[in-house]
Amino acid sequence: MRIVMFYHSLLSDWNHGNAHFLRGVASELLARGHDLRIYEPADSWSLSNLLRDRGVSAIAAFQDAYPQLSSVLYDPQELDLPRLLDGADLVIVHEWNEPQLIAKIGEERARTRSFRLLFHDTHHRAVSAREELARFDLRHYDGVLAFGAVLRERYLAEGWAQNVFVWHEAADTRMFKPLPPNEPRKDLVWIGNWGDGERSAELQEFLFQPISKLSLSASVYGVRYPEEAKQQLAACGARYHGFLSNFDAPQVFARHRVTVHVPRRPYAQSLPGIPTIRVFEALACGIPLISAPWRDSEGLFAPGEDYLVARDGQQMTEHLRAVLGDPALAAALAARGLATIERRHTCAHRVDELLAIYQQLEGQ
Repeated sequence: MRIVMFYHSLLSDWNHGNAHFLRGVASELLARGHDLRIYEPADSWSLSNLLRDRGVSAIAAFQDAYPQLSSVLYDPQELDLPRLLDGADLVIVHEWNEPQLIAKIGEERARTRSFRLLFHDTHHRAVSAREELARFDLRHYDGVLAFGAVLRERYLAEGWAQNVFVWHEAADTRMFKPLPPNEPRKDLVWIGNWGDGERSAELQEFLFQPISKLSLSASVYGVRYPEEAKQQLAACGARYHGFLSNFDAPQVFARHRVTVHVPRRPYAQSLPGIPTIRVFEALACGIPLISAPWRDSEGLFAPGEDYLVARDGQQMTEHLRAVLGDPALAAALAARGLATIERRHTCAHRVDELLAIYQQLEGQ
C-alpha cells in the first residue's frame, strides 16, 4: 500500500514530541513492506531551532539512528499536490500543518476520490485553543485520528468531523527498550520541555522540591527553560543539560534509577485519559516511573502497578524515597510497566489499528 504523510517534522524532535510516534509508526510501516512517503516543510520551527541549537550534526545523528527513514523537504509555494498524491492509497495529515495546506489536500481528495484521507490530532489545542482547530477545513477528510477519547468527543460535539477514531500514541520499541544499567547511576532524571508556563507550579511541587528535600542526584533535559528555571534547578541541586535527542533517551534512562512524569495542565485538567509520550518512553525503557496526578480514564495502564501516582508534592517525595530505597519495589514497577507496553502499547499495535481503520473506511 502506498501511504503519504504530511507532518511537521520527521528529522527534528526539538520541542516536538510527536516525532517519536511518527518515527516509530513509519519504521513499522516500512518493515511491513509499505511504500511510505513523508513530507515536511523545509522551514519548520522545530527543524530551524534544532539546526540553530545543535547544527547539521543533529541531522546526521538522526540518520545514524534511523537509517531506514527519510523525508522530503518542501516549499509550500512549490508543492505539486496532484503529483505527490498520485497513486496514494492512504494520506495522513498532521494538525501542525498550515490550514491552507490542510484544505488543499482535502480539495485534492474531493477532486480525485482516489485515496483515503485522515487528519491526525496529537495536541491539546482542541480544548486550549479552540479557534485554531476551528480554522481547519476537514469537509473532504474521511476521518480524524484523535489521540484520546476525550478529544474524539470534542471533535464530534463541535461538528468538526463525523468519523473520529481514537488512535493513542505508543512506544517505538525498536528504539525504546531497557538497556544495561550504566553504573554508577544517578538518582533521578526528568526529560521534558518547559513549554509556555502550563506546568511551572507543578514542576516546583513535583520535581524541584522533592529533589531538594531528598538531596537527590538529578539530571534535567529539555529546551525553552528560562533563566529563572535554570537557577531554580541549580538551587535544588539538579544539573540542567539542555536539549536531548529523543533517540538518546534510552541511554539516559539507563544512567538513572527513577523518573517522574508531570503532565502539562491541559492534559491533567481537560484531557483525561491521554498520557503524553513520556509515559510510554519511560515504561518501555524499564525505569520506575512516578507521576503527578492525571486520570487514566481509558484504562491504558494500571496506576499503582505500572507506575506510582503522587497526589501532591509530599507524596511524590515519599514515593521517591520508597523507590530509591527498595530495589525490589523499583524492579517490580519497571517490570510491570514494561510488560504493559509490550502487551498493548507499541507502534506495531498502532499500525495494526491504523490498517484496520483504513479497511473499515474502504468497506463503507
